[in-house]
Amino acid sequence: MRRYKGAQKQNHLSFKPTLLPEKIRLNRLIAQCSELSRRAADAAISAGQVSVNGEKVTSLGMTVNPYESDVRVDGKKLELPKSHLYLAFNKPRSALVTKSDPLERRTIWSYLGELGAKLNSAGRLDYDTEGLIILSSDGNFLQKLTHPRYEIWKTYQVQVKGVPSDVSLETLRKGVHLDDGVTRPARVKLNRSGETSTWIEISIHEGKNHQVKRMCEAIGHPVVKLRRIAIGPLELKSLKPGKYRPLKPQEIQAFEKIFVSSGKALPMPRHVS
Repeated sequence: MRRYKGAQKQNHLSFKPTLLPEKIRLNRLIAQCSELSRRAADAAISAGQVSVNGEKVTSLGMTVNPYESDVRVDGKKLELPKSHLYLAFNKPRSALVTKSDPLERRTIWSYLGELGAKLNSAGRLDYDTEGLIILSSDGNFLQKLTHPRYEIWKTYQVQVKGVPSDVSLETLRKGVHLDDGVTRPARVKLNRSGETSTWIEISIHEGKNHQVKRMCEAIGHPVVKLRRIAIGPLELKSLKPGKYRPLKPQEIQAFEKIFVSSGKALPMPRHVS
């Protein structure tokens, strides 16, 4: 894999375990260490499918020490999260998210050197789209980030041709008719407009293919530039294109709180009015 001059050194990065408290509710532990949501974990406990240290339990309020307790669901031992790496990456324009390209075009992995072989991305951005992508070695974490159950908001800065009317902006907010259905309600804010183009901010929590581009095309204002600036509570801020940083423990925990909340959607990001 070709390595580009802008690639960062990785000496300061290490794979760290997902930290768990020494006392944690049983349903939360199951949700964090398996494919079950917290609601599904409650159902499994109530049905007598969960045992702790060899004893079947049915108490929904039970707390356990995850490091000392043998917790099993349907007889299968619950494995604690392994050591993983979690990165925020600012994807440049004209870069692919795919691991390889037969045309040998630039990919985001060329910026990551040896780390690229150990990481995967939470979804993708188009070749000509820039902005925030979450990378991790934790497949379960990535799967939850992209699962529609959790309705995680993604916020984009969008430059479109022309100046959308108030009616057009309201159409984006209420839902746009696309070939594969009507989009769910979005948050839309007008940032600034000029004679030939306008910058708007759009937040959505679904993942139709090329959704933002198609929404803008549908109201007659094609996209000129597209940049993702936030995924849920995580914001791009001053991270430069082609650069990355490890997620802080509190940032990972903010997502974990969503994952154990039975699919409850994130509150609307505070940077969108």
